[in-house]
Amino acid sequence: MTIQTSLAPAAPVRPKTAPKMVGDKVNVFYGAKQALFDVDLEIGENRVTSLIGPSGCGKSTFLRCLNRMNDTIESCRVSGSILLDGEDVYDRSIDVVELRARVGMVFQKPNPFPKSIYENVAYGPKIHGMARSKADLDEIVTSSIRRAGLWEEVKDRLQEPGTGLSGGQQQRLCIARAIATKPEVLLMDEPCSALDPIATAIIEELIDELRENFTIVIVTHSMQQAARVSQKTAFFHLGKLIEEGATSDIFTNPKNKQTQDYITGRIG
Repeated sequence: MTIQTSLAPAAPVRPKTAPKMVGDKVNVFYGAKQALFDVDLEIGENRVTSLIGPSGCGKSTFLRCLNRMNDTIESCRVSGSILLDGEDVYDRSIDVVELRARVGMVFQKPNPFPKSIYENVAYGPKIHGMARSKADLDEIVTSSIRRAGLWEEVKDRLQEPGTGLSGGQQQRLCIARAIATKPEVLLMDEPCSALDPIATAIIEELIDELRENFTIVIVTHSMQQAARVSQKTAFFHLGKLIEEGATSDIFTNPKNKQTQDYITGRIG
């Protein structure tokens, strides 16, 4: 038995290049409890990589390692290495603020700032000094909202609160906010779990468009979503990376019995 769903379009064949990010022997501890065990995973540039698995399996924990969001948890300790263009993001010389500008994040629940739509998107470019003038900032804001597929809905409402938008619009505003700092990698932690099917379809279409310019890693509970949007899938279970590979292979011909059991609903 396999998931009956359309798979994401195959990525165009390109010359073999170095992966954008690499996790090598990544272990994560929350106090005495170990949450991840020796995870090795390469993340290809301008690809969508989906992380799937049951609740509590470690997929969101791994995602949060990629831009050091786990640093915000006092009891958390990470070992191993995570490379971004060959440089370890956990090296002491790394500026975490700069890292999170390069590796942006969109969270499970839309979380616009209590500011105008314009100021939500302008916030990052302002604090990173990306705009030399108001015209520069206007261009960044406009471009980011357009790329997030939201412009036609909000172009006459830019000074209204972002919190006044619908759930799906708020999530696209958060995507616009994340890409305004021109990140190289975009992390998405269950970005559609709080959205209805129509808003989910819009976000999925947007993800496919964004991978032309960004490397995307998405955590999802929906195997159908993983199949639709990603070119590579990694299956986590009990803190371990069980299997990873081309999405089409994972869903139609998994090599590991645990992967097969999860996909067919025997575990989860």
